[in-house]
Amino acid sequence: MVKLGQNFLVDPNILDVIERLAELTSDDVVLEIGGGLGVLSRRLAPRVAHLHVVEIDRGLEPELRAALAEFPDASLHMSDALSLDLGALDPAPDKVVANLPYAIAATVILRTIVELASVGRWVVMVQREVGERLAAAPGSSSYGVPSVLAQLACEVRVLRPVGRTVFRPVPNVDSVLVGLRRTSAAPAEDVRALVHDAFAHRRKALPGSLALAPDAQPGIRERAREALIALGHPPDERAERLSPEEFRALARMLAG
Repeated sequence: MVKLGQNFLVDPNILDVIERLAELTSDDVVLEIGGGLGVLSRRLAPRVAHLHVVEIDRGLEPELRAALAEFPDASLHMSDALSLDLGALDPAPDKVVANLPYAIAATVILRTIVELASVGRWVVMVQREVGERLAAAPGSSSYGVPSVLAQLACEVRVLRPVGRTVFRPVPNVDSVLVGLRRTSAAPAEDVRALVHDAFAHRRKALPGSLALAPDAQPGIRERAREALIALGHPPDERAERLSPEEFRALARMLAG
């Protein structure tokens, strides 16, 4: 049952916390990724207009279907959340509330930001290090691609730590609840590509990292140095010193 590395919520108190932080209403359409045994699903389903539950582990399907059987406005999607066509979910979700599978948590969050423009609020359980990276400030050791891409579209906060004993089996990592609230549209594809290239070689200055990208434009090193100066940074600044909005500005300058 846990062959995919899942740790299931078993403490009703943490379900109360998640429900409160998610600010659920009877009009909400919620996406839950990683339905597991349906413990959180059963809490969410009667409180919202529609619940989409995604689960990849076929071994959990009977129990999960049984958990959702009494809720006609709940849809079960036995699928990989990384390949599921999120845009085809009907009705479209406006919130993501989940105990996310830790191995894919950051990827799933960033994917929902880009592909589900209808979602304005996330309350998700993730590994502590993932939560800290998503909420990290420029210049900190945790700041990187997830920080920039999430914060370009959302206000991101670590809401509270979560004890290991709320899970079975008990994980060997610490967890946190993370909240995201959308503030703008997801960053455009060129901005996302720039951020990935900028952090691809963390020990190098940003212009050097961009120059090493497989599809690097001719003269990108010097153009990036000039753009950094225009933004008020040294010409050989490292990527982790730029704020999310400065990456958006840098993309505009390099495209011009």
